Amino acid sequence: MTTAAIPNLGLVPTDEETAIREAVAAICRRHGDRYARDCYERDEPPREVWRDLAEGGYVGIGAAPEWGGGGLGMAGLSVVVEESAANGVAGLMLVLSCSMAGTILERHGSDEQRDRWLRGIIDGSIKLAFAITEPDAGSNSHNLRSRLVRQGDGSFLLRGQKTYISGVEDAEAVLIVARVQDSDGTLGPPSLCIVDTDTPGFTREVIPMPYLGPEKQWTLYFDDVPVEASRLVGGEDSGLKVVFDALNPERITIAAMLCGTARLALRKAVAYANDRTVWSSPIGAHQAVAHPLAKAKIELELARLMTQKAAALFDAGAPEAGEASNMAKYAAAEAATHAVDVAIQTHGGNGLSIEYGVSDLWWLTRLMRIAPVSEQMILNHVAHHSLGLPKSY
Repeated sequence: MTTAAIPNLGLVPTDEETAIREAVAAICRRHGDRYARDCYERDEPPREVWRDLAEGGYVGIGAAPEWGGGGLGMAGLSVVVEESAANGVAGLMLVLSCSMAGTILERHGSDEQRDRWLRGIIDGSIKLAFAITEPDAGSNSHNLRSRLVRQGDGSFLLRGQKTYISGVEDAEAVLIVARVQDSDGTLGPPSLCIVDTDTPGFTREVIPMPYLGPEKQWTLYFDDVPVEASRLVGGEDSGLKVVFDALNPERITIAAMLCGTARLALRKAVAYANDRTVWSSPIGAHQAVAHPLAKAKIELELARLMTQKAAALFDAGAPEAGEASNMAKYAAAEAATHAVDVAIQTHGGNGLSIEYGVSDLWWLTRLMRIAPVSEQMILNHVAHHSLGLPKSY
């Protein structure tokens, strides 16, 4: 966007937002409380919920109407992400394919690329994963070594490795951050290319992880993977500006997902605290139980408000969107981790039982204090860019 619109941050949900939340919740609940865990145990992605969300128009709710979307922007997509997580399906593909790949293609793709991939992302028939992190660089784009080697016919060969890449098993293609290698061997700024998951030379290896949900984590290997020039999004020298048009939506929708997960944890904890009776009264009547839950609720609502602000600023094209996105992700990760921990403590020993579904929320929320950007890097960003302190890294 070349000019910023006036951000719209409505504190009272509209009838449309309420209807969206109720519809998404109904879709997720239709598949039962154990749906995500059952998908994990069957070694299958959550395709049934994705199908139902796509048929309802909720997968593409944020995209522009000219490409078949609902036109509600990042604010609308965040509502869908939060409500899905609040009802037991923290769908990472809504983050990866819709908020990240979809935003990149809508803002920087050619008309041919939008017809080929964006329309499918919006209607749910195509899913794209996103790959930036590398073993020796993390997500530091200045140190990325995956490279696109130019060939005589104008195409490229992709070489390199990515790690901790989510959801590749359920994606038709991956949007990959790599650098074009010049003839003298030097690497240019980051570029983005789309590579189908069944392309020759593209292999993957699953990373053993605790339960994070149905989606897997992968290490990807690129051994002279052919890439047509038409698959570069934004050109050879698209640079960090294009990359950050994916990373800010990622932070916003992950914050929304964490807010939804915190809501789910607190709902389970409150129900248990009202039902569990010791010494003739529910345990929720005791301040030692009630006060930690109340504190977690306050932290959650603050994080939700920051997430809504970040989405509104992003949709308006405001320069403050980057700062707000980082703050929202930080606040939501802290709030969700605390909410899940309090929910486990409220359940006592039952909090670690798979039957109650609370411990299943732990690893994903804890991971999000580290990924996709750690809390320390967010604090570095705020200290330097927001407060004007000397750069520490």
